[in-house]
Amino acid sequence: MTRRLDRTLLVGAASVVLLAAGSTLAMAAVGGAFDRSSAACTVPDLPGQIVDVSLIDMGNRMGDGMMSGGAGSGRAMAHMRLVATPAYISAGTVSFRVHNIGTRTYELVVLPLGAREKPGKRTVGPDDRIAEDGSLGEASRTCGPAGGEGIEPGSSGWVTMTLPGGRYELVCNLKHHYRLGMFNALSVR
Repeated sequence: MTRRLDRTLLVGAASVVLLAAGSTLAMAAVGGAFDRSSAACTVPDLPGQIVDVSLIDMGNRMGDGMMSGGAGSGRAMAHMRLVATPAYISAGTVSFRVHNIGTRTYELVVLPLGAREKPGKRTVGPDDRIAEDGSLGEASRTCGPAGGEGIEPGSSGWVTMTLPGGRYELVCNLKHHYRLGMFNALSVR
């Protein structure tokens, strides 16, 4: 009971801080969008260090799959996110628990990131996706490990891999998603 009360107080306090900043993510947190117990499947115990990845959107669908605000606009970018916790880990076995708490199908692809490269700066091709050259693996199966057709809303997927020291970019590479903000960096020491 105490853990549940502590969690509720922590979520409430974080929501107040984010609401003060005018964040739509705070409204989603208050509404329970980040409660992983509502996922359609349970992620098994996984080996190694765990990186939790949340795939988030605010549910503003347009007919072509683009976000409201149009391509490249600040409004569009604010509605899609890929959040990874922690952002720094040690080299070795790493398991990614990927939770789709949005309204669209998503995936997670792990790509090497050069020392001078910045996340979100890869060239987007005519198919509105980036090249996956050098991919170390992906979580794109609803309620299962590794590759598939994408993780459905409200579900989870996972993947385990061995990562040497370096920098990595975590991306959703479905059409439009990378350009609309579905990327983040991970540092491995």
